[in-house]
Amino acid sequence: MTTKQIEKLKKQLLCEELRRRGKRPRHHRLLLIGAVCLVALAIGFFWHRASLDGILEQRYQKGLALRAAGDFAGAVEVLRDLHREYPRSSRAPEALLQTAELQHLALGRYQEALHDYLNLERDYAPSPQAAAARRQVAELYKYRLSDQARAITAYQRLLEEGDEHADRLQYELADSYFRLNNFEQARIEFDNLLLSYPTSLLAAEVQFRIAVTHALEGATDQAMTAYREVSTRWPHSPYAVEARFGLASVLEERERLSEAMTILEGLQGVYPNQKALGQRIADLRSRIDKQHTGR
Repeated sequence: MTTKQIEKLKKQLLCEELRRRGKRPRHHRLLLIGAVCLVALAIGFFWHRASLDGILEQRYQKGLALRAAGDFAGAVEVLRDLHREYPRSSRAPEALLQTAELQHLALGRYQEALHDYLNLERDYAPSPQAAAARRQVAELYKYRLSDQARAITAYQRLLEEGDEHADRLQYELADSYFRLNNFEQARIEFDNLLLSYPTSLLAAEVQFRIAVTHALEGATDQAMTAYREVSTRWPHSPYAVEARFGLASVLEERERLSEAMTILEGLQGVYPNQKALGQRIADLRSRIDKQHTGR
């Protein structure tokens, strides 16, 4: 090979090496730039997320502070705006629940509260806030809106879902039927409570309410039996005293006036409304006197 050919070969090899070296750095630079961009985007995302979470938390705490200060309307405005502007944030369900409860329990805006509770149930169904909303919906229907039919549906749903205070929910269900003057169904629900939750602290009251339903329907034999059961099973309950008073009323209705008087006189110093008891004894004594004189 001549000197000229050797020089030419060297130049070719050098050019190829330069091309090879020139391509690699450009490839690595692109990879590096891409990695830097991804890191920057990730940092930006997490910074924005942390910053937004901080801002939302500040707004949420501002709402709570307004509530604590007694500015309920101001608290509702702050918390409602938080939920409306950031419905997917972690604070949104709690903000909506607080809004509903403030309108329900503090401001008396019952229809608006109901709307917020129902939205909470719909939009955040799996959340604990939605579970709390379902119970508030039932109480709102029953005690504020006097819509016993919808209250019954709400309490039935709560019972189907299960609840640690199921005996109380069963009581509220029965009482809703009672308020509709559906005494037969109320009694069925009260009986279900005693059967399902025999150790419930509500048992004495429930048995008393069963007696009342019988009395209201004119089933005096069943009413007397139910009233006596309260006194027998729960002698130290306040409802045992009420049951004795109720039993006296049924006996008087059955014209068993002397038996009724004996019970009423035994309640002196015990019955919580002594004035009413005294009047009742006086009226019954007058009836007995008339019965004896034939007038």
